[in-house]
Amino acid sequence: MTAPRSYDAMGILFRFHAFPGETMGKFCLVEAVVPPGLGAPPNHHAGETEGFYVLGGEIAFTLAGETQRVQAGGFVSVPDGAVHAFQAIGSEPARLLIINAPGHMHEAFFTRTGRPVADTTTAPQPLDGPPDVARILSVAADVGMVIVPPADAAH
Repeated sequence: MTAPRSYDAMGILFRFHAFPGETMGKFCLVEAVVPPGLGAPPNHHAGETEGFYVLGGEIAFTLAGETQRVQAGGFVSVPDGAVHAFQAIGSEPARLLIINAPGHMHEAFFTRTGRPVADTTTAPQPLDGPPDVARILSVAADVGMVIVPPADAAH
């Protein structure tokens, strides 16, 4: 049996186009559908670089304390260990391609915080309440990701 490829996590739909195990452990490639107002909190991780290519919609990316608006066709590269965050802005969901290298950390984080959904799913389910922050922080710590408290996000 093969692992599910699509996950609904924290109100975002993540679809794995390539798992690290399919790329000789070099990277994972994930497509994300991000509803307006949702995204990733400030975080950083040693040992994985990350890149975001915006397929549609608009994203506010914060990298090392600087925020920029990125529209379809734009790319943001996140160096290993840099504090970064993103949020979909505007009235439509944003679509992103995310590459993580080598990707093991992000594969574990998205699959463990999310629930598998059918690969034909085109949008995440609306959140039915606040996310389980304690569980998210626990999984993040377990895989080597640090979610930065708001007062420390600019550092």
